[in-house]
Amino acid sequence: MNTQHSIFLFSRLDEDTMHKKKYVEKILKKEGFLLTNDHTKANLVISIGSDGTFLQAVRKTDFRPDCLYLGLSLKGAHGVYCDFKYDEISTLILALRQNNLEERHYPLLEVTINQHKPFFCLNEFSIRSAIIRTFVMDIYIDDLLFETFLGDGLIISTPTGSTAYNKSVRGAVIDPLLPCFQVTELASVNNNRYRTLGTSFILSGNRKLTLNIKPDGNEFPSTAADNEAIGVNQVRKVEAVLSKRVIRTAKLTDNSFFEKVQRTFF
Repeated sequence: MNTQHSIFLFSRLDEDTMHKKKYVEKILKKEGFLLTNDHTKANLVISIGSDGTFLQAVRKTDFRPDCLYLGLSLKGAHGVYCDFKYDEISTLILALRQNNLEERHYPLLEVTINQHKPFFCLNEFSIRSAIIRTFVMDIYIDDLLFETFLGDGLIISTPTGSTAYNKSVRGAVIDPLLPCFQVTELASVNNNRYRTLGTSFILSGNRKLTLNIKPDGNEFPSTAADNEAIGVNQVRKVEAVLSKRVIRTAKLTDNSFFEKVQRTFF
């Protein structure tokens, strides 16, 4: 990558983070890199903060397939999405100067609610009861009625999102090289009337998952994409597939997905 590429910096707006963002901007300009305040004119987006900030950066810049996303952690440690550290910014500079920076591609989940315009998730989509009461969903895999679920909700996660909310409820950690997505239950109820698999399951990237919400008085669940709430008044149907679109980021030496998992959790 050469210094003529245009860089957009994304961060939270608190005073401390903004101060550090200005420092990063100063260093990059000193090193001869071109910066822009318009993300649509950038071909490189750098998030400054945590993995959560990286997720926001991708979402706020519309999951662009035509640019590279990099994460700069402020907490002194790498994250799943943050390959660089604020206190080691020289490593970022060296990577940006590479003419042939290798790329890693992260898959996206494409979700449609009530047949409206689809949206993307880099980590996960979740659907949960908004009140202290379970709700019922018919779960279809392609055209097969797989099970009727009674419980608090479901998490549908990408491979890279498998280490976040999904892992906290005992879902599996998935290698991002596998084109697939995972479905994990939240407090399912198994009795004589309702019976579910009782564990998370993984679907091929060629599958389609459909959730039909039963109108039993609790058809107003809360929905979220990458932990950001989605404003849908009434949910009747959710469809999820693995998108053909991916997020591009840097592939660095000794920084594979499972090396990141190892650093994060051990």
